[in-house]
Amino acid sequence: MSGFVSDGRIVSVGEKGLEGVLRLPPGALGLVVFAHGAGSSHRSIRNNFVAEKLGKRAIATLLFDLLTEEETLDRANVFDIALLSTRMIEAIEWVRGNPDIPDLPIGLFGASTGAAAALVAAARVPSEIAAVVSRGGRPDLAGDMLAQVRAPVLLIVGGRDYQVLGLNKAAAEQLSAPWSLRIVPGATHLFEEPGALEQVVALAGDWFEQHLRRAGDGT
Repeated sequence: MSGFVSDGRIVSVGEKGLEGVLRLPPGALGLVVFAHGAGSSHRSIRNNFVAEKLGKRAIATLLFDLLTEEETLDRANVFDIALLSTRMIEAIEWVRGNPDIPDLPIGLFGASTGAAAALVAAARVPSEIAAVVSRGGRPDLAGDMLAQVRAPVLLIVGGRDYQVLGLNKAAAEQLSAPWSLRIVPGATHLFEEPGALEQVVALAGDWFEQHLRRAGDGT
């Protein structure tokens, strides 16, 4: 696990003590809380890659386990968007209550089913969230909560991830908040193709930088 925390520190998030990694670069302009997909964790190679690159753009990040080890044994929990979004909100509250973390604008980054959890959390605490990014996400699983999201939403989908692309297009039409759908040409669901994840980083970084900075300026 040390390879994932070379530029961060291990933390215990919320009352459940969920394990996570906090990266807090000097002069951070905002903090992004990650929601991993089904079957993943705060050790996600792809999410940690994105987090490390965001750190180079002065964006703090928190990756954490959405479930306890015991909870993961019940497969239904992995797809319980209401539960997962509650954990996202608890993580936000933990950030706000942590004296070691500056009072920064917050963004959410969700992958796969984690995107739905991020969007539902954004809808439930709209005053706290400045921006949302979905990577290969399932925003459709947020259902009726999509219309209640107020933060600007960026949907990133692989050009060859045909089913998920269709689901993202349909979900985007239900958003009342500003949104953008960006397609990474030739990429499949996990963005494993050469250069694909780097494009995700560039798109997400620009989105967060723009909206977190704007929130920090109060504009």
